[in-house]
Amino acid sequence: MTPAELASVVLAAAHAVFEQRGLDRGALPGSTVVERPRSPEHGDYASTLALQLSKKVGVPPRELAAALADELSRAAGVKSVEIAGPGFLNIRLDAAAAGQLARVIVEAGAEYGRSERLAGEKINLEFVSANPTGPVHIGGVRWAAVGDALSRLLRATGADVGTEYYFNDAGSQIDRFARSLLAAAKGEPAPEDGYGGAYIAEIASEVQARRPEVRTLDDAAAQEVFRVEGVALMFDEIRSSLRDFGVEFDTYFNEKDLHDRGELDLALNRLRQQGHLYESEGATWLRTTDFGDDKDRVLRKSNGEWTYFAADCAYYLDKRERGFERVVIMLGADHHGYIGRMKAMAACFGDDPERNLEILIGQLVNLLRDGAPMRMSKRAGTVITLEDLVEAIGVDASRYALARYSSDSPIDIDIELWTRATRDNPVYYVQYVAARTAGVARNAAEVGLVPGDGDAFRPELLDHEKENELLKALAEFPAVVATAAELREPHRVARYLEESVAASYHRFYDNCRVLPLGDEEVTDLHRARLWLNNATRTVIANGLHLLGVSAPERM
Repeated sequence: MTPAELASVVLAAAHAVFEQRGLDRGALPGSTVVERPRSPEHGDYASTLALQLSKKVGVPPRELAAALADELSRAAGVKSVEIAGPGFLNIRLDAAAAGQLARVIVEAGAEYGRSERLAGEKINLEFVSANPTGPVHIGGVRWAAVGDALSRLLRATGADVGTEYYFNDAGSQIDRFARSLLAAAKGEPAPEDGYGGAYIAEIASEVQARRPEVRTLDDAAAQEVFRVEGVALMFDEIRSSLRDFGVEFDTYFNEKDLHDRGELDLALNRLRQQGHLYESEGATWLRTTDFGDDKDRVLRKSNGEWTYFAADCAYYLDKRERGFERVVIMLGADHHGYIGRMKAMAACFGDDPERNLEILIGQLVNLLRDGAPMRMSKRAGTVITLEDLVEAIGVDASRYALARYSSDSPIDIDIELWTRATRDNPVYYVQYVAARTAGVARNAAEVGLVPGDGDAFRPELLDHEKENELLKALAEFPAVVATAAELREPHRVARYLEESVAASYHRFYDNCRVLPLGDEEVTDLHRARLWLNNATRTVIANGLHLLGVSAPERM
């Protein structure tokens, strides 16, 4: 019995009690939940339904709980119900009902854990969005791992998600990039405000190979060639690096397109219609202080140039015009000050900033070697890049390490730890269970132990303490996925896989033998435990998939 099925049983018992007592059934909720109690001694699941309904119907909570317990104890699959405290219901399932979950999971396969919790939500999720002036640095890599995991979670809970990468390919940073390439091509030092690193020389050389005529042009014309070709090369490299990291975007959006299509003027006119623009000192301002910003923001300077914030406004409007009801933007720690102005901007457009715009801030990442932070990249020269991280610990470990922690916490990634083939390496610990469950299934087949069809499964035989513990851990998966999606916290999946599933499986494996020994005859208990083993494999694989990490069959 899954938690959702048990919740339905509890609600059905409440309907029966209300009918027997002549209570107002309109007070009953459309659904309810059951939770795992903090202590296993209190039962398999707990419900607070009696406490929730007591005031509505004027019945003391313990009295209502007693009536619910009496009705619920007669339900199929329920072994016992106890009343605790002011009216909590502590519920124990019989072994058959508890063990049936293994069959549910195996038969559901990749669908187990998915739900329609966020069905109907259309979300635009923007993450990474590094400027095309250099390789993706380690802060951006964190958003690549977390953002991709979040997109998987949102889709697994029914949301319609469009992932997006925004290329800032317009503005002064692109001019500095082009001047840096030109300087490298001429064998000169990088401009004082330019970009350094071996990658600049590499791109400059590639541009010259593609466009040899650039050597004959004057500086202004040559710089334009380096700008166009250099940005395209950097763009391709970033996309390739992210693809190798397992991250693909539905849309790659260029800031330059906003300018070329006149969308900044469109946004300006829309804001003017809303009554939030004013002119001062020859510039056009947006009155964001009306919506909590610390100061008003310039959209167009007195010299006619657009500000970066004007492009932010146009880009937000573009997303909303494409039908996205919620715009989620993931930004680095140095962008915390953007939250107030962006929320105010959404309000200026007439949107609800709490409903239509969501900004997530990620904290810093350090890569440690021999206990000390690595500061310099072999290629980028100034920052640690995606390639540096992957070269140090691999794609799986990188993605798991970056998604394992709450994004609002700084993290240190110790190279020695994350490359160690021991249980203290979190990704190894979880992937080892994936491999072990696959190995058990292979070895079972070799000795003629097969799970058989569902009708031959004897779930009531799974009555060992460690089997029950593992079943309860596996039952939590759908709720973990839904919560992680709703709270935008993929790290909940990683911690659940480690602390609940992997830990419980190791205890199960140590105490409950799946394979027959020697010439021992294959029994229904062996088959039942194989179902549980395979259910664990399913949950581990599904959970790792949500994090973009592989579930190996061998290690």
